[in-house]
Amino acid sequence: MQAMEPLHDAHPHGLAADLNTLAQRALARRGVLRWLAAGAAMAGPMGLIACGGGGDADAGDNSSDNSDGGTSGSDTGSCSVIPSETAGPYPADGTNSNSDGTVNALAMTGIVRSDITPSFGDYGDNVAEGVPLTVTLKLVNTASSCTNLAGYAVYLWHCDRGGNYSLYSSDAAEENYLRGVQLSDSNGEVTFTTIFPACYSGRWPHMHFEVYSSIAEATSGNNDVKTSQLAMPSAACQQVYGVASGYDASVSNFAQVSLSSDNVFSDDSAALQLPTVQGSVSAGFTATLTVGIGA
Repeated sequence: MQAMEPLHDAHPHGLAADLNTLAQRALARRGVLRWLAAGAAMAGPMGLIACGGGGDADAGDNSSDNSDGGTSGSDTGSCSVIPSETAGPYPADGTNSNSDGTVNALAMTGIVRSDITPSFGDYGDNVAEGVPLTVTLKLVNTASSCTNLAGYAVYLWHCDRGGNYSLYSSDAAEENYLRGVQLSDSNGEVTFTTIFPACYSGRWPHMHFEVYSSIAEATSGNNDVKTSQLAMPSAACQQVYGVASGYDASVSNFAQVSLSSDNVFSDDSAALQLPTVQGSVSAGFTATLTVGIGA
């Protein structure tokens, strides 16, 4: 591994300032939504048009690999707590160091964003290339009939298409892309625009995330209420690896690993970490998962 250049200093405001700004905007949007809802009620049944996604999840050769992680929604009153997992060696949440010392992306102004493909702040604006992927996580309270958890902060990070982690790997040490924070809305949802992750040696393709109960707590991985991982479904991985440009190393790595052999997903709870994935290499993919938390 080549020597890393010194990391740039973080901005003084960081995550708390970003999230406070985001919360103020969310409050303004809620006021507009309440006004619209009142107008729709006065308009009668024709004014209430429901909208939602459709289509089936990708079919795969292993039914457990393609289970819907959100097996029960907030409208059923039944859901399960997502397993807690390791944050791994590359969290950049202030809990560990790279070769230049403690690194904390949560302290960097600009970390609150939906599109996490570019680097930001002092790290420039290089974009992580790969197959487009939109990730939506829905947070629900397993201790309260799966009610939506609004106002929670979610920090998502993962490797690029070459298997590199920004701020750590030698090929991405001077980048901070594929890291970002979102605040859950009134539906308990956060959405990130990113790319499909690589499969690197020894691990099933995955993404990491941490959940924080409030803006004030979302400054260090030591304050999280849940740390877990998403396991990418086998069928989607097979569509990407060996087909999309830049994922060449993932082909052989993926052939040598399985959910049952992975050191994180090999237990019986892996189904709760498998999102529903739809799409294609040409059109991009969407991944959705209900994340149960015993709040």
